[in-house]
Amino acid sequence: MRHRVAYRKLGRITPHRIALLRNLATALFERERIRTTLIKAKELRPFAERLITLAKREDDRLHARRLALRDIQDPRVVRKLFETLGARYSTRPGGYTRILRLGPRKGDGAEMAILELLGSEYQPAKKDEKGKATEKTEKTDKAGKAESASRDQAKKPPKTGRRKGKAAEAS
Repeated sequence: MRHRVAYRKLGRITPHRIALLRNLATALFERERIRTTLIKAKELRPFAERLITLAKREDDRLHARRLALRDIQDPRVVRKLFETLGARYSTRPGGYTRILRLGPRKGDGAEMAILELLGSEYQPAKKDEKGKATEKTEKTDKAGKAESASRDQAKKPPKTGRRKGKAAEAS
């Protein structure tokens, strides 16, 4: 009987399982969306949501930050967790993540899933009648122009005065 047995072992010993959850949580907060197996995603969800709840705490921010640093070793990610994600979910009472099932993995048939933070969904730009994007910020517009210019230069070979080959070498 499995009475009062809360967590899955994931085929790992306890320190390895804790390290796995910490690494997955760090990747989730850094990228806001990760692809993993369904079982790992289901185990990571309460672990990550507990850390987001810590980030929302107003009474003792320093203690909450130190508690989060026990599980997330990267200070950049902890800063993002407390400044960005804690503010994003400040009015939400819970349920900060979503699990999207992807189906079986090709190699071993393991059920795959995407675990994402709410609010980090893909939002395509709205298009007008001509099919052009209407809402672009200056930053993305400039970056897009610079990227397309560098892409155009990469496609075209540099122009030289003479054509190289056997005929050019003979003369």
